[in-house]
Amino acid sequence: MPDINETFAMFSERFMLLAGIAYAIAFIAFAWDLVQNSKTTRTVLEQSRQAAMSPAEGTKAVVTRRIPVGAGASGYAGIESEGPDLDGPEGRAERPTVPSGSSAHTADDSMRYGPQRRIPARVGVAITVLAAVVHACGVLFRGLAAGRVPWGNMYEFWTTGGLVVAVVFLLVLTRRDLRFLGTFVIGLVLVMLTAASVVFWTPAGHLVPALQSYWLLIHVSIAVMSSALFTLTFAMSVLQLMQFRRDAALTAGKADRLPFMRLVPSALSLENMAYRINAIAFVGWTLTLMFGSIWAEKAWGRFWGWDTKEVWTFIIWVVYAGYLHARATRGWTGTRAAWLSIVGYLCIVFNFAIVNVYFSGLHSYAGVGS
Repeated sequence: MPDINETFAMFSERFMLLAGIAYAIAFIAFAWDLVQNSKTTRTVLEQSRQAAMSPAEGTKAVVTRRIPVGAGASGYAGIESEGPDLDGPEGRAERPTVPSGSSAHTADDSMRYGPQRRIPARVGVAITVLAAVVHACGVLFRGLAAGRVPWGNMYEFWTTGGLVVAVVFLLVLTRRDLRFLGTFVIGLVLVMLTAASVVFWTPAGHLVPALQSYWLLIHVSIAVMSSALFTLTFAMSVLQLMQFRRDAALTAGKADRLPFMRLVPSALSLENMAYRINAIAFVGWTLTLMFGSIWAEKAWGRFWGWDTKEVWTFIIWVVYAGYLHARATRGWTGTRAAWLSIVGYLCIVFNFAIVNVYFSGLHSYAGVGS
């Protein structure tokens, strides 16, 4: 085996630190985008209420100003505000209102980019790109230091997994405006890097014999990619529940306590997008389970042995299979579908953060040590 290159290992740790700092700045930028939108909508709504109370007759009236809030060209909120007098069919000023729970309370459901310039969000995306490049350098130097693929232990799995989550998020941004997910997704990436550095840090080293196989590249890479997609759908499901509660409150005539959610599409659109991505990720997780069984037969002489890690991988498969089946054939939509998606992701977190570390078994080599 080649010797461990300590210089490359040091470079890897420095790159990881720089990537963490860059992700933190990107997280702040995405959060500021939400805060800025929240302040803007609150200010406009307050001005519209004041103008609606006592408009000067014959001079100014309350009209609907369409304020860009979302991703697509139609992502506007109908906000009543002070403006020029517009005569209606009976010579009166029109005051169009937005029905509670309508699409005007959210971003465009197509999730396509619109003409509006959201500077903090653009900055967040740019810094995320920089952070992902630096992060990739950290993962690359880790692999060069050990002379193998860089996902042989928990530290490497979490750092590589965080990179894949960020890259998948950036790739999806090329097709859809999911910048409203930036705070949640980049926040999860930060958590993964922090957990890797604080809890699971392991010096670069060689693999144990059971991992010295080309199946490590196939099995783990597919598992990481699937987990990254499940991370996106987890964030979407959480936002779906928040949007659902917000729509219910607006329908009941209550105040909009989450105005930043105007940047987020409707709960139904989030659910549909999460369903499509979960379907793709489920295929990947099925391959993860299959290839893991094949690797187990080559390493230990049996396809299945009810090892704790194997059982939880199967439990995750069952949860997401139940989610896809229930939504497609049993009509489990809305909050029930969102909760099933969230439960599935919590099972993934439990599998990688708890089972790998605290449960003994044939997969115990995948814990903190290499």
